[in-house]
Amino acid sequence: MTRSVYVTGIDRGDGRQVVDLGVMELLTRQVDRVGVFRPLVHDDPDRLFELLRARYRLSQDPGTVYGLDYHAASAIQAEQGTDELVSRLVERFHRVAADYEVVLVLGTDFAATQLPDELALNARLANEFGASVIAVVGGQDQDAESVRAETRNAYRAYAGLGCDVLAMIVNRVASADREVIAERLSATLPVPCSVLPDDPALSAPTVAQITAALDGTVLLGDDAGLARDALDFVFGGAMLPNLLKALTPGCMVVTPGDRSDLVVGSLAAHSAGTPPIAGVLLTLNERPGEEILTLAARLAPGTPVVSVAGGSFPTAGELFALEGKLNAATPRKAETALGLFERHVDTAALLDRISVARSGRVTPMMFEHELLEQARADRRRVVLPEGTEERVLRAADVLMRRDVCDLTLLGDPDVIRKKAADLGIDLASTQLIDPQNSELRQTFAERYAQLRAHRGVTVELAYDVVSDVNYFGTLMVQEGLADGMVSGAVHSTAATIRPAFEIIKTKPDASIVSSVFFMCLADKVLVYGDCAVNPDPNAEQLADIAVQSAVTAARFGVEPRIAMLSYSTGTSGSGADVDKVREATDRVRASRPDLMIEGPIQYDAAVEPSVAATKLPGSEVAGQATVLIFPDLNTGNNTYKAVQRSAGAVAVGPVLQGLRKPVNDLSRGALVQDIVNTVAITAIQAQGEERPA
Repeated sequence: MTRSVYVTGIDRGDGRQVVDLGVMELLTRQVDRVGVFRPLVHDDPDRLFELLRARYRLSQDPGTVYGLDYHAASAIQAEQGTDELVSRLVERFHRVAADYEVVLVLGTDFAATQLPDELALNARLANEFGASVIAVVGGQDQDAESVRAETRNAYRAYAGLGCDVLAMIVNRVASADREVIAERLSATLPVPCSVLPDDPALSAPTVAQITAALDGTVLLGDDAGLARDALDFVFGGAMLPNLLKALTPGCMVVTPGDRSDLVVGSLAAHSAGTPPIAGVLLTLNERPGEEILTLAARLAPGTPVVSVAGGSFPTAGELFALEGKLNAATPRKAETALGLFERHVDTAALLDRISVARSGRVTPMMFEHELLEQARADRRRVVLPEGTEERVLRAADVLMRRDVCDLTLLGDPDVIRKKAADLGIDLASTQLIDPQNSELRQTFAERYAQLRAHRGVTVELAYDVVSDVNYFGTLMVQEGLADGMVSGAVHSTAATIRPAFEIIKTKPDASIVSSVFFMCLADKVLVYGDCAVNPDPNAEQLADIAVQSAVTAARFGVEPRIAMLSYSTGTSGSGADVDKVREATDRVRASRPDLMIEGPIQYDAAVEPSVAATKLPGSEVAGQATVLIFPDLNTGNNTYKAVQRSAGAVAVGPVLQGLRKPVNDLSRGALVQDIVNTVAITAIQAQGEERPA
């Protein structure tokens, strides 16, 4: 029977979309096929479903998501009664449930619905659907005692109507009251209760949302600028020095369009990072001349300048009534929402109460979810030497919003802050270090000279070497100031890993540094090694690569069954290349008899059970291999790229193994999500290392 989870509330304004998104994240970690059902909807398409569909790559037909619109539901209830309304909605729910392992039900929103006793309707629907309930209570602008009483009453209401209440979640409480409310509720409620603080970034409208709501015209700005959150509004009418004193980080400057001095001054302040603003809103339909707009574009590229027809007073009224909404066009808000949910909800305990059996399939999304969760479980610090690169900054933004790990960015802090401001990224919680001017430079020079004295490196020469961001970042890892390093978005592989070879060096039990790719196929994750580092390993090195790869696989939840690949299977072939693989296999069996290994074996026999049954019947690896070791770099690199492109696999890596401390390389074509995944992997690798005192 399909398991379903019904997320509902007791009134409007509870910010329930944060919980909807967080629960969806939990469910998609466990199962491949999650359906969505919203019994009643105001308009079609629904913005929350569009967000879920985009973010979680849902293939569900949008026409099956919605039961009825509120107008039709109200008419049915008035004319034919509640039983008829519920009957129709149950029928439509079961059409969805028949096709999915689990269904997330998004309860009604209590917003101008004209439905009597909406809470009771949600409770009855949950019972009729056979769904367990997660009830959300909004705590905005309420004191701790009021929130406690309202939450207890909400629990009693749903439990009293026969609902299986999994958990209560209180949202949007004052940060100062969060712990007090959590303590009081945990002592009085029989189910887990999580308390989430109000986050201004979630309720703040984006510049794009402001523009749409006010029917504005974008004079300047790009998509990244329009996606910025307007955290505050500063109305400009005074002289420039007074306006500059009033600016706050992330504010939207609202000024008459003929005040070119305020426009230029605000953008100049943004360019200097003192402070970064969301954009400028010009009223009265007045627009600066072309020369001013040209100057503005050069001062702060990408920063929005928007013109609206209304005056300052009516515009202010509309602005203060606006509230940010989660939708497919606000992916950064989604990251913020998930970070908030994961910080303040015991997700492991909640998932256990939902009791959804984990799918036997492991999809790319499930693997990526697991990486972030595992990294978050034991927080580490990762240094990113390419701190001025846009993709790195965007990845840092995701990692900070999701609370995955602590970060250090290397580069000129002024340049980093300016680029971050242009992208609307807040780096307040991120450490910025300039290797050129850092007080650590001399200490690192002395340490590097000591490590490389056998190569004739002096302190004077080392002083120049360690100013390189990759050397500086590697020394931070070596000296315990960071737990791992990720680079390579703009640097070559050699520039990224050479410092690690010189400074960190290999583990005592590793004869070689190698790499693996996690190949996320549609239904499973395979580990490919070595596809990035060693051109032609000998038998001893190949055996070492196999053992390292098995350890890495197990570390990331992949049960290692090793296939030592060759152009022949078993004893069917001979020759130097096959003999190398056979010897390497024997070495692994001798040194690690606990590992399941087969070789030499061809790729098809390694992964396809029907072929394995013919070529190697009875093998515990053939047909179900998870760790595939290629005989040389040429074979491995070409195979991983062929599988990536032809099978649509997500390739995560290369992940370096064999170093004393984790350093990982990126492809220079790496996407933002690739960088996020690699940083998470690096943090997880560091969790196995002993931290310095």
